[in-house]
Amino acid sequence: MASRRNSKPKGAKQRVASKKNAKNIAKKSTPKRGVTEAAGKKKAAAKKNAAKKRAAKNAKPVVELLPAARKQMRKPAFNAKTDSANDPSWVPPVWNDDVMLGAHVSIAGGTHEAPGRARAIGATAMQIFTKMANRWAERACADEECQSFRSALGATQVRETVAHDSYLINLASPDATLRQRSIESFVAELQRCEALGLTYLVSHPGNYIDDRASGIRRNADGIAEALERVPGRTIVCMEITSGSGTAIGSTFEDLAELIEGVPASLRDRVGVCVDTCHAYSAGYDLVNSYDDVWNRFDGVIGLARLRVMHLNDSKTPFNSKRDRHELIGEGSLGEVAFRHVMNDPRLACIAKVIETPKGNDPTATDAQMLARLRSYIATS
Repeated sequence: MASRRNSKPKGAKQRVASKKNAKNIAKKSTPKRGVTEAAGKKKAAAKKNAAKKRAAKNAKPVVELLPAARKQMRKPAFNAKTDSANDPSWVPPVWNDDVMLGAHVSIAGGTHEAPGRARAIGATAMQIFTKMANRWAERACADEECQSFRSALGATQVRETVAHDSYLINLASPDATLRQRSIESFVAELQRCEALGLTYLVSHPGNYIDDRASGIRRNADGIAEALERVPGRTIVCMEITSGSGTAIGSTFEDLAELIEGVPASLRDRVGVCVDTCHAYSAGYDLVNSYDDVWNRFDGVIGLARLRVMHLNDSKTPFNSKRDRHELIGEGSLGEVAFRHVMNDPRLACIAKVIETPKGNDPTATDAQMLARLRSYIATS
């Protein structure tokens, strides 16, 4: 008697075998889920890289963007016909005044773009970076660039031009390699200022790290070397600092000692920049003891050394030792300090520039801040 196992008809056995073969074939030919995803990611990555290469090839070089406002400053110079209509808070600029007042403006697109931005806010003073402030890479200003910059400047009412040096420079450093690199960068800063015809170069005193007196001496020697290597008319203005860490320059005595450390033959090319936010944070009460602060400055340094002011309100309280800028009249200094500054005859001829937050529209915000400062000036 035939076995039950073998009782299936021959045709049925062939059909079962065919189904099994079909399943095996399908299993082998269908890629696993992980393999499919990996292939898709690889294809997408290749497409993305190709797009980046095309974009890099077609992109125009950007000379500089302000570190705190790269996204905001990508647009071209201000267009009064369109931009003022888009922002109801925009204040028409005022050019025909005797106040030496302006802002730090971007050189995105080239240094020749900066004067137009200064003109758009009604500036009579202007501060710029001459390169990317947070990179060591140096550059020289070609003759064509210098001519374009001066031509653009001639179409404005700007009478005082200021540059701010790189944030990486530390002339007071005890590290020989870093200090030498800082000196070379500072020399390049001065060379660009001379080429562009800028009046002032503002510089933060360095961090001494080890010993304050030694750091001040190294800082002064670095300034002297740079001035000797780059003769000209640009005046180096050492900026008061807020007093954090091992930074030099948070006291008038520090700045006086720094200036005294520069040889007498070069000292006429050294001045001071007082930042209102830094000074207030360092312990100089420009709100309640305004005259006392300036009397002390005159006694320790001499008002003749004051060449530039940065007008910034402060996000932090008095004597906080922190550097946090705020819009004019909206921080811990408030209106009072800036009313004093704008009506002080001793400061009338000093170049004053704001470095306040830019907001969504740098041109509109800066114009509004300058108009606010001018409104503090007493008319009688």
